Amino acid sequence: MPTTKALLEALRAEPNLRRLCGFERLDQVNSEATFSRAFDQFATRGLLERVHQALVQQHLGEELIGHISRDSTEVEAREEAPRKPQPQPEAHPRRGRGRPRKGAEPPPKPPTRLEQQLTQTPEQALAEVPTDCAWGAKRDAKGCQHFWKGYKLHTDVMDAGLPLTALTTAANVHDSQVAIPLARRTAGRVRGLYELMDSAYDAELIEQVVRELDHVPIIARNRRRGDGRPPLEPASQQRFKERTVVERFYSRLKDEFGGRQVRVRGHAKVHTHLMFGLVALFADQLLKLVT
Repeated sequence: MPTTKALLEALRAEPNLRRLCGFERLDQVNSEATFSRAFDQFATRGLLERVHQALVQQHLGEELIGHISRDSTEVEAREEAPRKPQPQPEAHPRRGRGRPRKGAEPPPKPPTRLEQQLTQTPEQALAEVPTDCAWGAKRDAKGCQHFWKGYKLHTDVMDAGLPLTALTTAANVHDSQVAIPLARRTAGRVRGLYELMDSAYDAELIEQVVRELDHVPIIARNRRRGDGRPPLEPASQQRFKERTVVERFYSRLKDEFGGRQVRVRGHAKVHTHLMFGLVALFADQLLKLVT
């Protein structure tokens, strides 16, 4: 049901669905405006995020997770992407041309976002990540680059296809910029052994944080680094094949649970819409594992 109007029509036409949703009589079904206000409150209070965290802790809190697969996917939105702000003039004076004077030390470089995240909590790190609608670009498995306007969903998925943690950022945020807070948030919910990531996460600081969490990082080598590192060991290459579970998760989320039918606007509401589908997918996948 891509719209609230379609849901209301189904509630009025199907008594069983209406009773499952808590409406005993037809006149108890609320108006479309009431549903919209309720959805706005869910988004403002982060209700779906708390529901998902409770599900993970209840069903997976005592389990030992073998592989945690991390990846992102594009989320197209029906809203205008704001223009990029004009760069402000630098506050500190530029260094003059030519070689510096003897004994003069060059000004220190500002720390990168990954370096700042080493000493930040997940909440502090995510507060600095852009979340507005933006234009994004991504190269698919066939090497073709495509563009979209909207957001990007970052998710950690376990071997059985159950999502552990999910974040929504602007479409132009690189995958590596949320890897550290995502890994720490997942480590606070479940116990894992291996973390599988593609070449977009190939950074020494990310590996350092994963090892500090007592996990083993298995990250595909990024050829653009050109540091001559050897490829992954055969055992790690075999484990890396388990990462396809996150791709199957995104496929189900988009095809069966509304990932391609985002009709709301704004980061909070888009994230809530995706979390509704994610929680429903979690329940559906859990029932499949039980039965």
